[in-house]
Amino acid sequence: MLKRPKIEEDVSLEEHVLTVQSGDEETRHHLLKDYQPFIATCVSKVCKRYINPEKDDEFSIGLLAFNEAIDAYSTKKGSTFLSFARLVITRKVIDYIRSEHKDVMFVSLDQNDEDEKGQSFSNWQLSNAAKENFRENELAWYRQVEIEEFNQKLKEYKLSFTELARVSPKHQDAKKTSQEIAHMIFNHEEIKDYILNKKRLPIKKILPLVDVSKKTIERNRKYILAVFILLNEDFIYLKDYIKGV
Repeated sequence: MLKRPKIEEDVSLEEHVLTVQSGDEETRHHLLKDYQPFIATCVSKVCKRYINPEKDDEFSIGLLAFNEAIDAYSTKKGSTFLSFARLVITRKVIDYIRSEHKDVMFVSLDQNDEDEKGQSFSNWQLSNAAKENFRENELAWYRQVEIEEFNQKLKEYKLSFTELARVSPKHQDAKKTSQEIAHMIFNHEEIKDYILNKKRLPIKKILPLVDVSKKTIERNRKYILAVFILLNEDFIYLKDYIKGV
């Protein structure tokens, strides 16, 4: 039996992923094989129990999600591949769990007994209340997943939730201005690349592009950086907090 070649250790995982995206299916096969423990860990965290790769359907969902992450990953995001893959796996497994249990969550609406209109109306109310509760729990679940990922990303920039709560702008106008600056630098390729590489704001480069003082940027730089990180990642639910800016 031929022994399969190992993936080169001196080449980064991100480079291997780009190789796969260029058509190297052999490397894809190796990645899917070698990272099964990582996939199982991600799935176990969502399911809150041990996952058997040979028996649990959830592992298969995680494996497919990891494969999708390989195809969808972009170095322009500034994330490591494993951070991106963890997020994709988590969302896919959550979607799978939701689809598997959605029929159990709701009271049936198919009761058409004309002699029991009062009971049918009661069931209709209960069903809608259950659906609304399920939606709220689902959103809370997604947000919690994204908060954990966001917290890990903040650490790369030497930031934390505790610190952000302390330094975030207190006035709505200042907060809006900081968010607008974050959007501007996110759409400015040169500044964006600088931040992703250096993990800090280039205040001197930003000043000519905005109508605020250097002192204002310095005072709110951590908040601006946090919003930039939020914009640069796939945090679709956390982005609701800055929607409209």
